Amino acid sequence: MKKLLLVCVVLFTIQGLIAQNTYILAGKLLNVATGKIESKKTIVVHENKIIEVFDGYVQPRNKIDKVINLKDKVVMPGLIDMHVHIEQEFNPRTRLERYILNEADIAFNSTVYARETLMSGFTTVRDLGGTGVNISVKKAIASGKVVGPRVFTAGKSLATTGGHADPTNGSSRKIIGNPGPKEGVVNSVDDAKKAVRQRYKNGADCIKITATGGVLSVAKSGDNPQFTIEEIKAICETAKDYGMHVAAHAHGDEGMKRAILGGVKTIEHGTYMSDETMELMKKYDAYLVPTITAGKEVEEKAKIKGFYPAIVVPKALAVGPQIQGTFARAYKKGVGIAFGTDAGVFKHGDSGKEFGYMVEAGMPAMEAIQSATITNAKILLMQKEIGQIKKGFLADIIAVNDDPTKEISTMENVIFVMKDGKVYKK
Repeated sequence: MKKLLLVCVVLFTIQGLIAQNTYILAGKLLNVATGKIESKKTIVVHENKIIEVFDGYVQPRNKIDKVINLKDKVVMPGLIDMHVHIEQEFNPRTRLERYILNEADIAFNSTVYARETLMSGFTTVRDLGGTGVNISVKKAIASGKVVGPRVFTAGKSLATTGGHADPTNGSSRKIIGNPGPKEGVVNSVDDAKKAVRQRYKNGADCIKITATGGVLSVAKSGDNPQFTIEEIKAICETAKDYGMHVAAHAHGDEGMKRAILGGVKTIEHGTYMSDETMELMKKYDAYLVPTITAGKEVEEKAKIKGFYPAIVVPKALAVGPQIQGTFARAYKKGVGIAFGTDAGVFKHGDSGKEFGYMVEAGMPAMEAIQSATITNAKILLMQKEIGQIKKGFLADIIAVNDDPTKEISTMENVIFVMKDGKVYKK
């Protein structure tokens, strides 16, 4: 009897040591590092990491391993969107919702948007501004309580009084108050430093400033500069101390120049960027996040009576049509491009449209995909963990039906999604 028990213990111990692996048989593998599509590959995943990539189709060595057959698909790394707003999805009631939704309402809505984002193939996102609930959503996803992409978030964006991200714009004077650094409103160098430190304290991963006016804020200007260069430098220097980079929303050229000279890493939108500013971006190694899809969306929605407040409509009609053209000029001049969409301004889950708009403007499909993988991973300082299908990297893997270098619209229909080694869509 004792011998039988001993044998059972040994067998159970051996079985415990043989952990399950997943073998993904990829008919075509898009290698973003080389820019080539390779045929017949086997990706071996253990827990949340890629442990091997073999040439040809390799079968498992034991019965507990599982096989995912993607022989008729194109497999690639999980995508990274550098500009989303996971808390909201803009609609005609957005202004009203600011006053009637509780944080719990926003959080529950966010879980829907997060799931839709992941199912569209975006396994990592950078959230660039909300109420602060986005920080809680990030934590909930990371702990496995909510299904969604890996989130790097700025928490609440930083603005000046009356600026694009001033949360009280358009409010009654009875409730407008005097928001300051805690609420993300900056009016001095000291405010700037305090606001960054508050974001760090709150749990943000990066900083987002509104360097110019914006389209959807209830304020007159969509492009005027809204920070002094001293304030921007203080923000960037303080953010660097805390290991964070800075993203700058910017439509107007003067605000962009100040942002680049002040030390920001990415310019969001870049609508009225001049050739001079493009050269500055190259000199200071800054990246343009185009958000073409958002530009298209606001132009179309501005034509629907009552969809936006009256003060927003002329800005949307003026700014929206410009973004794609600016992107085309910037790409031709050699400005670094980081893929980002501004999802939340339009429907979450539709971010794949951005690839088509980038290709339409002159960027080769492979480069557009590289901007959403290896480029964005580098900016997030995750270039050794995400953005490639490579041994030792996190198992963020997606698949589409067609070769995107020949049919870019296939990026709008991701049919397989694995994040951190777990399959979410098959």
